[in-house]
Formats: sequence, C-alpha cells, structure tokens
Amino acid sequence: MPIPSRAALVDHLVRTRIAGNVATPRDNNLSHYRKLANGDRHYWLGLELGDRWTDEQDVLAVMAERCGVSDDPGHRAGQDTIDPELTVDGLERLAARLRKAAAGKQRVLFATGHPGGLLDVHRQTADALRAAGCEIVRIPGGLTADEGMVFQFADVAMLERAATLWHTHSPEPMRAILDGLEREGRPQPDLVVADHGWAGCAGQRGLDSVGYADCNDPALFIAEAEGTLEVTVPLDDHVTDPRFYDPMTAYLLNEAGLL
Repeated sequence: MPIPSRAALVDHLVRTRIAGNVATPRDNNLSHYRKLANGDRHYWLGLELGDRWTDEQDVLAVMAERCGVSDDPGHRAGQDTIDPELTVDGLERLAARLRKAAAGKQRVLFATGHPGGLLDVHRQTADALRAAGCEIVRIPGGLTADEGMVFQFADVAMLERAATLWHTHSPEPMRAILDGLEREGRPQPDLVVADHGWAGCAGQRGLDSVGYADCNDPALFIAEAEGTLEVTVPLDDHVTDPRFYDPMTAYLLNEAGLL
C-alpha cells in the first residue's frame, strides 16, 4: 500500500470517520465520563484511578485536550468529534516507541478487545516487529477469563466465547496472560500493544503499554496523562470496514522505520 502523507492521512481519517465526526454520539461519551468519575470500574479499564477523577468535568477536559471531543459542557447530545491531528500525533508517538522496541529487539505482546476492528492493525504491526528482530510473545495455553478462553490468533491475544471472538473492555484476559507467564517462569513483555482493559491492565502492572482508544473510553487517555500508559492513540475503534485502517497502519509502520 502507498504510504500516505500526513495531510493525506488526516483526510482519509475524516472521510472514513476514524476521526473527525465519528459515530459515537455525544451523550454516550458523557455517560461514560460520568460513570468513570462515579467509580464504575467497568470504565476504568483495569486502571486504579483512586479518587483523582471524581469530577466529570475534569474527565471532559482531558478528553478535549487528548482526544479532541467538544470541550463545551453544555453540549449534551448530537455529534461529537475526534481531532484527526491528535490521532496522527498519537500514531507518531506510538511509532517512536515501536522504533525503540525494534532497536532493542524487545519482547512485545499484542492483544485486542476489538477484534472486529483492530485485529489486523495489531497483526500487521506484530509482523513488522518480528521482521525487525523482535520476539512476539506467545501466551500460555489453557488460559480462561470472563467465562471464555484467552487465546492467540495471528500473533494477537483475544477473548473467545462460544466460538466467537469477543468484544471486551475487561482487564481480566490480560491479567490471565501476565499471571500465566509468571507461573511458567517466563519474563514479562518489554512492551504491550493493545486497547481497552488489555492495555490498562498492563500499564497498571507497571509494564510499558501503548494503546488505541475511542472517544467514549476515557480511562486510557487519563492513564497517558498520568504516565501509566506511554501512548494512547485516539480513534473510532470499530468503523464500518476494517480495511479503512490500512493507510493508518502503513503510516505508523513507515514512521517507525518498519517498512
């Protein structure tokens, strides 16, 4: 695939609604910010936020700054946005961390709670890092979490339930992987590339963790603001065609020197 320029990628992100006017409505965003502030751990994505984020307006301010949603607290319904420039900024920060991983031949673990959207983004990144000499962590066998099986497909860890790849925000599958590695006496990953609770759990464990996050998932943006996650890339994490992410992935890998 041709490597898009930054300007061309920004245009593509807006046209495909990976960024710009995204499908996630404003009222859904605000509901999730409120639930995080009220201490609903489902929205903490495996992070320990304590009592530092009990004001919904503080959460909104972080999301306006790091994701590009409207900063107007009076905007309660209708369209909300992700700033495509912030998306590309995040990709460039992520590329710098991938470049470091490649230079150090690091052990990298990939995982996703959004297999319908981000699986191939992670898979292509894993392929590129392996070609650069990195070890892609193979997870232990027989792991379970949340009434499902934690397994690896195309180098990416996922949750499977009833023969279906499962969309999950839960940190429990990542917890099962990291605990399983410890039980087997194997080292923890040098880097985790993930999303949702998979990224949050790894960052909370003190591992270098980077992730992708939608505008209704504020916890990972807060984690980057606090330094628990190294990078959080804002994007719609499940657009209508997963092929829409291909130019974004090409840009990422090119910036990382992996193409």
